Amino acid sequence: MKRFLLTVFLLASLIVLGGGGWALWWVYQPLRLSAPAVDLSIEAGTLPRGVAQAVKEAGVDVYPELLYLWFRISGQDRAIKAGSYELEAGITPHKLLAKLARGEETLRAVTLVEGWNFRQVRAALLKEDVLKPETKGLQDEALMALLGRAGQHPEGRFFPDTYTYAKGSSDVAVLKRALRAMDKRLATAWAQRSPEAAVKTPEEALILASIIEKETGKSADRTLVAAVFNNRLRAGMPLQTDPTVIYGMGAAFDGNLRKKDLQADTPWNTYTRSGLPPTPIAMPGKPSLLAAVQPAQSKALYFVGRGDGTSQFSASLDEHNRAVNKYQRGQ
Repeated sequence: MKRFLLTVFLLASLIVLGGGGWALWWVYQPLRLSAPAVDLSIEAGTLPRGVAQAVKEAGVDVYPELLYLWFRISGQDRAIKAGSYELEAGITPHKLLAKLARGEETLRAVTLVEGWNFRQVRAALLKEDVLKPETKGLQDEALMALLGRAGQHPEGRFFPDTYTYAKGSSDVAVLKRALRAMDKRLATAWAQRSPEAAVKTPEEALILASIIEKETGKSADRTLVAAVFNNRLRAGMPLQTDPTVIYGMGAAFDGNLRKKDLQADTPWNTYTRSGLPPTPIAMPGKPSLLAAVQPAQSKALYFVGRGDGTSQFSASLDEHNRAVNKYQRGQ
C-alpha cells in the first residue's frame, strides 16, 4: 500500500512540477552511486519493475518507482535485456535505459593460447575472478560430460582464441564456445584436405595438428614440419617427437628430457610406439590444423633446430646427422 501511495505521489509530482518539463530535466541528471562504479545484474525474465528495484539494490540512489515510471513512459520498458552491466559515475536515467535496452553488457576477455594443454586452459579460467567456476573440482571426465561430450578426451578439443564474456558468466559457457569453435575449424580444415595427406580422419588431423603446433618454432616452417610427420607416417616410421613424450610424462616432467625418458614407454611416447598418439597433446591453432591436412611437398624425414627458432630439414639420416653436428654440437 505504501509503495502504491508513493508511486501516486511521484506521478502527481511530475504533473505538478511542470509535468513533462520536470521529467525531461530529471532523466538527464546524473544518478548518485554508492561507489565510482557499481555492478548491476539482471536475471532473465525480470520484469521492468524488478529491474528498477535491482538498480536501487545495486547501489544507485534512486526511487525505484520513479525509475520504473520512466521505463514505462519511454516505451522501452519491454526492450530491457537481461545481463551484467557496469554503471559508472555520471550515468543518467536516460543513459541507463539506453544501456539496458541495447544490452550493453560489461564484457571481460580470456585468451586461450595456441599450444596450451587442457590443464593450462583450466588454470587460466580459474584465474578469471568474475567468471563463475562451475567446473572447479570436476574431473576431466565429468567436465566433458557436462559439456555434452561424455567419453571424449578433452585435450586439443578447444580452439585457442580470445573469448569475451559478461560478468557472472560461467566457465562452462566459455568452454562450450571454444569447443564449438574447434569443431568448426577442424571441419573447415578437413574439407581442404590434400590427397597427399597421411591422416585418414578428422581425429587424426587434430592429433597431428597438435604435434605440429608444439614442434613449430617459426610459422614459415609449419608445413615442412607437417611434411616430415606426413612422410614418416606413410613410411611406417615412428614420429620420434619430444613433445609427445613430455605430454605422456605429465607432472613427472621437470623441464629436462633425458634418454631414459625417451625409452620409457607410455601411450604418447612416439619413440617407443609407431603412428600417432591416442589423443592430441595441446590446442592447435588454425595454421597447424591446415598444415596437418596440407603438408608441404617435401621428401624430408628429419628436422633439427638451428638455435634461432627455425629448423633444418633433411631427407636422409646422414644429412640429418650432419645438421645435428652443425647446429646442436657446433661441429
